Amino acid sequence: MMVGFPEINTQSGRVFLITGANSGLGYETSKFLLESGATVIMCCRDLLKGEKAKQELLKFNFTGKIELFELDLSDLKNIKKFSESVKNKFDYLDVLINNAGIMAPPKTLSKQGFEIQFAVNHLAHMSLTLELLPLLEEKNNSRVVTVTSGVQYFGKIKWDDLQGNLKYDRWASYAQSKLANVMFGLELNSKLKKRNSQTSSLLAHPGFARTNLQPKSVKANQSWQEELAYKLMDPMFQSAKMGALPQISAATLTTAKGGEQYGPRFNFRGFPKKCRNAPKALNQTSRKKLWEISEKLIKNI
Repeated sequence: MMVGFPEINTQSGRVFLITGANSGLGYETSKFLLESGATVIMCCRDLLKGEKAKQELLKFNFTGKIELFELDLSDLKNIKKFSESVKNKFDYLDVLINNAGIMAPPKTLSKQGFEIQFAVNHLAHMSLTLELLPLLEEKNNSRVVTVTSGVQYFGKIKWDDLQGNLKYDRWASYAQSKLANVMFGLELNSKLKKRNSQTSSLLAHPGFARTNLQPKSVKANQSWQEELAYKLMDPMFQSAKMGALPQISAATLTTAKGGEQYGPRFNFRGFPKKCRNAPKALNQTSRKKLWEISEKLIKNI
């Protein structure tokens, strides 16, 4: 365990499902939980990369167990099929960590024709959560942790152009999807509370963490300006291991409560603490509107 990070109780007997588990924050979260004795369902878009990550983790001889599943979040039709596979193998889930994400690519569409960041970062994780809620509600004090980003504070929901069809700005679309994560997480927690569910919904953001998101974005956009900006900002970035601590906190701390968000102490780096949710996500009317629109899009595929 890390000096400066609270001692986490053993997670033996607990089952965690993590999207995007083969690299970056997902890999570091998987590693931490396996060391704590948990069973980790690692969900990866690329099974070969997933298997490689699994073999790396097995070398540590952790007490936890690994289950590897293929999950392509860019195709919403996969999610129902995937969820059925999980339900057939597991009787319950303790924690779902909606970790996978795409950051600022050129205009790209998902299999269903949605803007890829809105589709993967928001719609797919909402769909996955709703499919897996019955498994989560088999356990008391189960949790959904949705991973957002510091750009949530600058995000804006473009109600008249959610998919960027009229005008696409890759960074504005990324910020929109990360604000949508917070709005979804808070609205989900509100709905769970209203029906006295024992499941809660929390949020986390990693600050500036070195993951494969940055090089992927540079490569996809072939932007020397972006590459230079990352080089200049590099001293501000913390490791993926540190960046994973807020979502680990939200997933495992016994003191963590529904509706809370965890992020780095100094906003972009440092050990985790409770942090504020994006002010725009606090508007209940907007949250309800986004939920209803998203639910229709998910159901109409």
